[in-house]
Amino acid sequence: MSKRILLTGVFGPFGVDDAYGRKESLMELFHNQVTKVQGIASLRFHHRSFGLYFLAENIQAPTVVLDFPSRSRFIKELKQQRYDAVGISFIVPNISKAKEMARLVRIYQPHAEIILGGHGAAIDDIEKIIDCDHVVRGEGLRWLRRYLGEFEHAPIRHPVFPSAENKRIYGTPAPGTAGLLVPGVGCVNGCRFCATSHFFGRKYTSYFDTGEELYREAVRIADALGTNDMFVMDENFFKNTERAAQMLDCMVRDQRPLTLMCFSSAEAIEAFGVTNLARLGVTFLWIGAESKQETYQKNAGRDLKQIIKDLRDHGIYVLVSGILFSEHHTKENIDEDIRFIIDLEGVYTQFMMLTPLPGTALYRQYKKEGRIDWSVPYEDWHGQKILNYSHPHFTREESTEYLARAFQMEYDQLSSSVYRMLDTSLRGYVNLSRLGQTEPWLAVRAEQMRASAQDLRLLIPAMRRFAHDALERSRVNQIEKRCDQVLGPLTPKMRAMQVGARVLAEVENLRAGLVGNLRQPHTMRTTFHWQSALDVAKERARVHLPAYEEDPNALGRV
Repeated sequence: MSKRILLTGVFGPFGVDDAYGRKESLMELFHNQVTKVQGIASLRFHHRSFGLYFLAENIQAPTVVLDFPSRSRFIKELKQQRYDAVGISFIVPNISKAKEMARLVRIYQPHAEIILGGHGAAIDDIEKIIDCDHVVRGEGLRWLRRYLGEFEHAPIRHPVFPSAENKRIYGTPAPGTAGLLVPGVGCVNGCRFCATSHFFGRKYTSYFDTGEELYREAVRIADALGTNDMFVMDENFFKNTERAAQMLDCMVRDQRPLTLMCFSSAEAIEAFGVTNLARLGVTFLWIGAESKQETYQKNAGRDLKQIIKDLRDHGIYVLVSGILFSEHHTKENIDEDIRFIIDLEGVYTQFMMLTPLPGTALYRQYKKEGRIDWSVPYEDWHGQKILNYSHPHFTREESTEYLARAFQMEYDQLSSSVYRMLDTSLRGYVNLSRLGQTEPWLAVRAEQMRASAQDLRLLIPAMRRFAHDALERSRVNQIEKRCDQVLGPLTPKMRAMQVGARVLAEVENLRAGLVGNLRQPHTMRTTFHWQSALDVAKERARVHLPAYEEDPNALGRV
């Protein structure tokens, strides 16, 4: 009889200083690492713990995924439903939460086996720190299938769920839903600092080998969610240019203009071509620029500034990531790298501290050289406050100061990311409309850019009211005029919607002032392959096993 499995992320609250975590560990990617200093203009949303849903979808055992529970909600789950195994997924800064959850499992379900997974499982001797029965390092699906006695090489089934939830800008709910699409896992580039690349053994495992297969899966997910937008969770999607080109051919053939948000690198973008990206419907690209002074193979010999300009001219929002406090950085030259990243003029900018995380080549090197600062607790190994290693030129306090200054310099020079989004959508609409005069498919893409610009245009009064400074206010006034010229005058309905967005922004500003600017994700409980309570009772009676209380919320597939 199948084992009953609970797969859970760590408990909240998140983004607070307490016995289990730090205020820098927000469960909001952009507000934590990208638009963090932009106040009310910061982009707000939550991502689910994607890996847990993939595991649950791809095993036959009855499984519950518990995402973002509170500590008390986790205890309630252990009290209400009997499990044979509890899998806890965590990252390094959440080690204390994972340890506490394992302790609670031993109290409330001492018969259950504890399985540790996620990036936190790469911590040296983690099984000596957290009471557990199994540690899964790296890709866990095949391991879990073997553990359950299932066929480990069975085909991959892709779950259906949105890539981001609780989306807000200036307190206004962001329209539309994007599905999550995972073409494969891992990256062959193997940058020395990259935990994800090393997590999957510095190789790429494809789930869908052809563009036709990937397209069909994307359509299935999109239809289930009622959308055309897909977030593609793949470390470097355009490494496989043939698969991407096949997917484009399928879209054109079926006249299905899906839009994609992707990760990529300069080399792969150059190989596929910026106009082809626009044809494929790419609206967002995350590019690792990393450093001017330390050039990685993926960027070598390429004009990043021109590539990013071309992308934005085609309506593609670019997130540029940079790394601070590398070995070569001193107080005299670090600003050169900060300015280099800012001058690329991405729509969004991420600055991260160089952080040797367990499992990476950087970690192994620094550990061998005795450079890891073991006095820094794992809770602070997140790259957004202090260094976790000894740097010859920066103290802990100085690293905090320089990181904050980098984000502030970016905001001062480029204004809010929302302003840059509107600017990029307008540029994309104008340029793709021109190209679309001879290529109908690009005319379709141009209309998608127009729709994005019209949505963002509704935020102009809120942008002006909460402009960062006089420079941004001037830029907002100028782009308002450009919107009138390019998109035409506002309709009465749009004017009313602008007023509504401005009111919501005022409410959000008031809320932040009164209760703080922190948003917690909602707890989500999802069941997979679960039998009805009657079927379970019959089965247990047949094999003479003791009955136990059933959780009525676990019946059926949610």
